[in-house]
Formats: sequence, C-alpha cells, structure tokens
Amino acid sequence: MTKPDATTAIRGLGTCLPPQVLTNDEVAQRGGLDTTDAWIRSRTGIVRRHHVTKELSTGDLAVSAGRAALQSAHATTADCVILATSTPDRRCPATAPEVAHRLGLGAVPAFDLNAVCSGFVYGLAVASSLVTAGLCRQPLLIASETYSRIVDPLDRETAVIFGDGAGAVLLGPASAGSPGTIAGIDLESDGSGSELITIAAGGSRLPGHGVLLDRDLRYFRMQGKDVYRQAVRHMHESSLKVLSLVGWTADSVEAFIGHQANQRILDAVADRLGIDPHYRFGNIHDVANTAAASIPLAMASTASQAAVRPGAPTLLTAFGGGLTWGSVALHWPDARPVDLTPSATAPGNTSTFSPPTQES
Repeated sequence: MTKPDATTAIRGLGTCLPPQVLTNDEVAQRGGLDTTDAWIRSRTGIVRRHHVTKELSTGDLAVSAGRAALQSAHATTADCVILATSTPDRRCPATAPEVAHRLGLGAVPAFDLNAVCSGFVYGLAVASSLVTAGLCRQPLLIASETYSRIVDPLDRETAVIFGDGAGAVLLGPASAGSPGTIAGIDLESDGSGSELITIAAGGSRLPGHGVLLDRDLRYFRMQGKDVYRQAVRHMHESSLKVLSLVGWTADSVEAFIGHQANQRILDAVADRLGIDPHYRFGNIHDVANTAAASIPLAMASTASQAAVRPGAPTLLTAFGGGLTWGSVALHWPDARPVDLTPSATAPGNTSTFSPPTQES
C-alpha cells in the first residue's frame, strides 16, 4: 500500500469504443452457445458490447483514446505513454511506442503494462510514481483491449462477457485534495492462481509454432466460479486497505467504480463494503467487460452525466489474471470526457478518425 508523498491528478479523460455493436440476441444466435438474452442479462448484467472490425486493432483504439484524453485536458503533448493491455497488437515489440509515435509525441518513454483486468489500477500507480519521482510531468495512461480477438466464440463462459474498447487519462502534478488527485493505492498479486485466467499457448512455455493446438490452449479461458470468489474477496479486502490508508470510511465514498467484470461481482463487493447504491457507478450493461479499459470507460460514462461532483471521495477497485488486484482512492476529477470513434474502414497502421465529439 502506498500514500503518495506528492500528489498527482487526472486532468483529462478520453475514450474510444469501436463502432460495431453486438446485442445479446446477436451473440446468442451463434451456433453452439446455447444461451439467450435473458440468461446473459440475469447472469452478467450485460445487454450489449462493442467489437472491433477486422481493420481495427488495440493500438488503433489506444491512439484514439489517447488523443481524446489530450483534448479533454486541453493539452497538446504528453511526456510518457503507458499502455495497459493484455491484447497487444503483436507479442513483440510493445504496442505503446507505436501509439506514442502516431500521437506525434516524439521520443518519449513508452511501454506496455500487462496486469490483465487490473491494468488501469496498476497503471495509475506507475504513472503517479513517475510524476512524484520527477521522471515525467504529464504521463498518458491508456487502457486498450480487443478481447473479441482472443475469446473463443463458442465458449459461453467468456463469449458473452467480453467487449472491446479503450479509455485514457492524462495525469500531472497537483495540490493535495484537489479534483483528480490520487490519495492512496493498494496493489497485490498471487501467482498461485495463474491458471484461473489464462491463454495457455503463445508464450515461451508453449509456443505452438507449427503445431495444431486444441482450442482450449489457443483461446482465453477462465474458471468462472473460482474467479468470482477470488474477485469478490480480494476487491473487498483491497478496498478496505486503501480506505484505511487514506483515513476514509466506506460511507464517505461518493463514487464507487469497480472493474466491470460482472454485475453480480460488482454488487457483492459494494454490498460487503456498505456502499450506498446511489454512489455505485458503472456501464457494464452497455459495454460488457472490457478488461483493463473498463474502469476509465465507466469513469467517462459517469463524468459525461455529471453524476459526481469534482473532488468527491472516489474508490476504484479491480481484479484480474495473474492473479492481480488493487484499489485506488482519489478525488473525482474535474474533467469533461472526450470520445473519439475510429472509422470503421480505417486500415490497421494508418487509421483515420472521425471529428472529435465531446459528450455532454
């Protein structure tokens, strides 16, 4: 657990959701899933999700969301790019340097960070540490995922849950307690549970070169019941730790946003913490589980409705593969989110973007 010696604040908030939308009915029509709209809603809280078209990649969404965050902060540049993703454009090299190049940021440090669904929370810790250490002044943290590319379309456990999207924040130094400032962070992991959320093949342990691999090895797999129990317990405990660290109580929290994994998980964590339903925010019904991108997308959705006052005590918490989990206490940012939607026909390395539009 850490309580920053100096304070870092979120100054801009940007998002990108690919234009293709799939309803539950459309997902259920796929052969072999044996599911319905009613089943998906009751088990997950999801109504629809966004998927990339074949022309778009994680990097394309990241560029769009990053540009939107800069516009939101009325900034023209950033001096570092951190890309939280578990679906990079390629296994090698990292996607972040190309994103920085396409944003016109010059020779700034840029790297990928993979903590799966905890990526944005881990990224906030890294970005704020870089600022307080004096290594950079305006880091751009982007969380971008295209899980439609790694999920087995015939696996009911995962095919109905995940969507694609990207969210980004621009951070910078700020005075303590001002809107957007990070008050405290808790990060944890447990590698003994690494098999609960995994893609078995494709790494150095099981490269699979020239081998016809079983689909259970090629696609994303998740042991749902075990993940549910672990997620609820660790997100609850981590939230209590970070609240204790900064001296807040659960009933002082005015905005609670958890990783948008499953509505039942979100409700269970909030209920255990005693967070009033009025202060629980999310958008899983519209975008599904977007892994690392889920928290910034939910923050942007909430901010676009002006549902939380700037400076309000806010609790973020996430759980992901690794196993990894963590929580952040911050003061709600005073940032108007910007959304940039990529053209559905954009080529992979030279994507064009529609004119910027700000959500009201």
